[in-house]
Amino acid sequence: MLYMKPTLNPRQVESFYSVMRTGTVVAAARHMNVTQPVVSRAISLLEARIGYKLFERRGRKLVATPEGQAFYREAEAIYGSLDRLAQVAQDIRFQRGGELRIATLPSLSQSLLPRVTTRFLSTRPNVSVFVQSLPSRQVADLVATRQFDIGLIELPMARPSISVEPLLPARSVAVIPVDHRLASKKQISVKDLADERMVLLSQHSFLRYQIDDAFSKLGVAPHVVMETPHSTIACAFAAAGAGITLVSHWAAESVSGPNVVVRPVKEELTSRSAIIFPYPGARSMMAESFAKELKEEIRQAKLR
Repeated sequence: MLYMKPTLNPRQVESFYSVMRTGTVVAAARHMNVTQPVVSRAISLLEARIGYKLFERRGRKLVATPEGQAFYREAEAIYGSLDRLAQVAQDIRFQRGGELRIATLPSLSQSLLPRVTTRFLSTRPNVSVFVQSLPSRQVADLVATRQFDIGLIELPMARPSISVEPLLPARSVAVIPVDHRLASKKQISVKDLADERMVLLSQHSFLRYQIDDAFSKLGVAPHVVMETPHSTIACAFAAAGAGITLVSHWAAESVSGPNVVVRPVKEELTSRSAIIFPYPGARSMMAESFAKELKEEIRQAKLR
């Protein structure tokens, strides 16, 4: 003979579970904030639904039957999972756990991002961060397809499946080989660079557009000996003596050692970056918090 699987009433199961945990119907009723008859009736209805006794009365005490003990072990596992789920819910709310996936253009991955991420994690010891450094278009692709929670890109960037929040512009600096004749200057102008060997960013870069425009206003073209899409590579070649490069101050922060000097640029040449999120759809609270800390770091750097 086939028997239909009973559909359990969660409130009735909770009444049984509370009696097992507290030891008495009175204590269970107090725990559930109901009356004693409500708990007793819920257990009676549950027993009728499942087809066997969960308790037997011994004097004034209720003692679980063997079947009741077996049923309790399963209920305990379920309620334990619910307790863990409640803890996970709190951890998500207060960002005490989980993972944040960040995709970034290389020029921000060397100094700005490590500094902000380290501070971000200092108050979230159970959070892990995964960082991928890629060109801006690939960063946008990863964020648009929700493989990453947040991205850092170079502007301009237009794509319908991402939300773009521009950051404050970053001033440009000159990275100069230490033995170069211009290394002794406190500030560099584009005019100083008219006949110099230059290692410049690729022509699709907004900063490169400004550099070319500044040279054009002088009526000269830059003497470009090397081009690269990556600021970090440009800085490395400048350190090797290949020429002078102009990059954002964020990229130049990672340049160190005795082979180069970094000097401010007189002209208003800026690098424009942005934070991007997947769109449409809700952003994670953790990604929002990280973006807030990143913006604050950039704002503070602007004041220094």
